[in-house]
Amino acid sequence: MFTVKASLTRIPRQKRREVVENDAFAAFARRIIRAHGRRVAAGDVEALRDLVALSANLDEAIGEAVVGLRAFGYSWSEIGTRLGISKQAAQQRWGGEKP
Repeated sequence: MFTVKASLTRIPRQKRREVVENDAFAAFARRIIRAHGRRVAAGDVEALRDLVALSANLDEAIGEAVVGLRAFGYSWSEIGTRLGISKQAAQQRWGGEKP
């Protein structure tokens, strides 16, 4: 697994920025995942494990995103609202994550 130096990717906490390409980037990620599923479905049984592992990677990425948003000052209520869950549910799910 590849890692990126955190010092190269961190945004100072006091600065919130709008990232306009997030919708397009998410759409790209969805296309890639669907394409991977089609490749497995076409007979690449060896890649099935990798496809399933993406679920764990996605869970880790969500946890990292929530920790980052909390570090920026977003409340559990704001995060829960965006996810369609209560602030309590968000805090229970991700409150133990470490930055």
